[in-house]
Amino acid sequence: MTSSSYKLLLATAASLVLAGAASPVFAEKADRLKKMEITADQPGKVDIQKKIVTFNGNVVVTQGTMSIKADSIEVREDADGYQSGVAIGGPEGLSRFRQKRDGVNEWVEGQARRIEFSGRGNTLKLINDASARRLNGTEVADQASGALIVYDNAFETFTVSGGEKAVTPENPKGRVTVVIAPRKGTKAAAEADAAEAASQSASGSSR
Repeated sequence: MTSSSYKLLLATAASLVLAGAASPVFAEKADRLKKMEITADQPGKVDIQKKIVTFNGNVVVTQGTMSIKADSIEVREDADGYQSGVAIGGPEGLSRFRQKRDGVNEWVEGQARRIEFSGRGNTLKLINDASARRLNGTEVADQASGALIVYDNAFETFTVSGGEKAVTPENPKGRVTVVIAPRKGTKAAAEADAAEAASQSASGSSR
């Protein structure tokens, strides 16, 4: 495949199938209206008749503030124009997503061995070795881990499931974990920060 035809393939994929793909919860609202860009180490395939796009090799999909990174990504469009896709693998076998929350300096990001997104269902699933977190700037505010994490974008909710696929030497029962920090700017957050500072001060003075 020539360089020019490869660039055309990328442009066709972005305009034909991926525009409007489901975004994770707390999405930046303007992202859906922005251009989708796809880069990959290997040539991809666009099946216009079946409306299927496939890319392999360090694939990066970006749209506005949203990005998904994986070893391979396949996106399909159904008869009603809804897109659904699957991202598999990546560094350490994990696919990753990241997106800015609307109107605040916060980001939502996550990783899993498999990521599935659905435009019809307006959901994003993190499957196997799944984890997700909310960042306030660069500071981790909330985080969750389990075998399956499902975001419902319409209702801004998520569910976390455990089970056999969540079992690790450190977590032999496959339990889920959710850590929720007090919101910045609230009284609870101020008290938590003060308590942490006092604890660090006491720890330092005892050395």
